[in-house]
Amino acid sequence: MICGIVDIGSNTIRLSVYKCENGENRLLMHRKTMAGVASYIKSGRLPSEGIRIICKTLLEYKKLLDNLEIPDMHVFATAPLRNISNTEEVVESILEETGISVNVISGEEEAVLSFTGATLGITHKSGVMLDLGGGSTEILRYEDGKILSTYSLPIGSLNLFNRYVNGFYPTEDERKKIRKAVEEQLERANVDLSPVAHICGVGGTVRAASQVANHFFCRSDDYRIISVEELKMLLKRIKKPDSDNVHELLKIVPDRIHTIIPGLIVLETISKALNAEEITVSMCGVREGYLIKHVIGEGFHE
Repeated sequence: MICGIVDIGSNTIRLSVYKCENGENRLLMHRKTMAGVASYIKSGRLPSEGIRIICKTLLEYKKLLDNLEIPDMHVFATAPLRNISNTEEVVESILEETGISVNVISGEEEAVLSFTGATLGITHKSGVMLDLGGGSTEILRYEDGKILSTYSLPIGSLNLFNRYVNGFYPTEDERKKIRKAVEEQLERANVDLSPVAHICGVGGTVRAASQVANHFFCRSDDYRIISVEELKMLLKRIKKPDSDNVHELLKIVPDRIHTIIPGLIVLETISKALNAEEITVSMCGVREGYLIKHVIGEGFHE
């Protein structure tokens, strides 16, 4: 059985095609569109321009799957649609324009789905999972493989950039404001900050941070561990917008050149608050969790 899972995020819209057979889920294909949905949000609402980019991308993905004779496409949305005041209107407009239903999941469910997917690729049975997206950050504490608590913070690499950075590269004052915003959200959500040694990192921003770290510390591309000390060193190294830094980042993470520093600040601030030593980057996450819980769990269409 083969199906497509589409994740509408704040920064990207992603399609992952999986083959599910004999209890295993194998990724066959992946597509990513840098839609920047969160950038269209004005006064807490997603206007028609933002809805159009979603519809255009979904129709392109649907056409691709139709050409491959894959009938099942399951679509869910995270922060950019749940954190707006016109969620219902947007979902109805997408359905009318494309015939495609969108499941808008809560922050708590996103954390659980990310954990379900992430645990496919991690060996630590206890710790904290951190899912850093463009518009939200999910924190989940687990022990012996069981979830103890979940938190969803309405901050991410893209909306922090949009909110606090006036130019292309955050100034020292803007970096301080981003860090303060993260600290305030941790306090507001009453996040359990009991010390942990290990964090499981999930999401595109975390994977981008891993790419940057591997490049600057001369490691292989498939290395998946970042120490908290390395995060601090990275932020110090790339904080100035000189030509060398910009050119290096453009080579490594061209589609995240504007959000990588806000993302690194979030990672470093939360890791420091938890007294963590390192982050292990999981290549699986919310889409795999959605596949397991919502598609396989409910059964495929025949």
